[in-house]
Amino acid sequence: MSAHVEAAPVRKPIFTPGVYVLLTLMAIGAGFALSRFLFGLKAVTHLDDQYPWGIWIAIDVASGVALAAGGFTTAALAHVFHREHYEVITRPALLTAMLGYTFVVLGLLVDLGRYYNVWHPILPSMWSGHSVLFEVGMCVMFYLTTLYIEFLPIVIERFKGKVNLPHPLSAFNGLFEGLLNLADHTVNRVMFLFLILGIVLSCLHQSSLGTLMVIDPYKMHPLWWTPILPFLFLLSAIAVGFPMVIFESILASRVFGRKPEMEVLAPLSKIVPVLLFVYICFRIGDLSIRGVGHYLWDGSWKSFFYLADFGLGFILPFLMLLSERVRRTPSLLFTASTLVILGVLFNRINVFLIAYQPVYEQKQYIPSIGEIAVTVGLFSGLMFLYRLLVTIFPVLPKEERA
Repeated sequence: MSAHVEAAPVRKPIFTPGVYVLLTLMAIGAGFALSRFLFGLKAVTHLDDQYPWGIWIAIDVASGVALAAGGFTTAALAHVFHREHYEVITRPALLTAMLGYTFVVLGLLVDLGRYYNVWHPILPSMWSGHSVLFEVGMCVMFYLTTLYIEFLPIVIERFKGKVNLPHPLSAFNGLFEGLLNLADHTVNRVMFLFLILGIVLSCLHQSSLGTLMVIDPYKMHPLWWTPILPFLFLLSAIAVGFPMVIFESILASRVFGRKPEMEVLAPLSKIVPVLLFVYICFRIGDLSIRGVGHYLWDGSWKSFFYLADFGLGFILPFLMLLSERVRRTPSLLFTASTLVILGVLFNRINVFLIAYQPVYEQKQYIPSIGEIAVTVGLFSGLMFLYRLLVTIFPVLPKEERA
């Protein structure tokens, strides 16, 4: 990260009534997760051979990966396109992406039948160049590692020049300071490589998540199945990146009692309608070329879900963000950004759950209490760790600047 961005730990208490609620939800989710690991998927979920995936894949993994896209989009904007004005939002975006992908992996572990074999793709003997899932797994694995490396300068900045071990260990103060200086020098010299690697890996697996469903044309509703689904997944991930950053920034400002950084967020929001417009054009063009637009008006509940996803999640915020008043008003900008986030979330749920239908379906999938509890627990854990880390490390700008 750039040294000229003045950041500091937030001086707020870690534990508040809201945090205790998060900890309670985390404990409930952990209890169901433990039961799943001890007694298997059947004991906690409604998954079966016809519905081998549910909300843990649709929300925790597919949606989680998309909503963590702010990390690579802001990295590209600030470091590749050299828009230094946006440096101030790169650290919060990086933290959100790092936590997002961490909990994506945790959600995947809970969903995998043989979770203890998750390390197998590391072995060259088990590689498969024909497997989309293999590519997704390897990209997520490498990208998560890259995110932790990109976070290292923030950790180094927090402790560099401040090592003060208690008396029995004080003799090692100089050694640790030397190691921090060496790490700082080394990481700064090679960081550009990891920034580029992170952007490339993100583009690969964001699109490949869509490829997973391309192989199932006979199990998906025509409204959602399309050969360009990988491209649509990539476009929607790019489009939701900046709204996610705006959402996180304004929400953090409200939670910590800070002034919203509208001098950065307002210009950033000008980019969002352009990205949404590109996505909307491709999605409408896809429906037209494939000749499936008539399904939109057949009165089915699936057509309703499609219109809600597309209309409320993409077209409405696109129209809102064309207004300068919306872009410069924190509450309206927050609302528009939230709509985009919900639109992408709803779209992933539609693709992986609503559009999917087994050939010989016997019953409809409905998530169990345990599945919902684990998902809520994961999101609660993400929010708790975000609060914890911003109070320890220099992630958010100094309050004088904010």
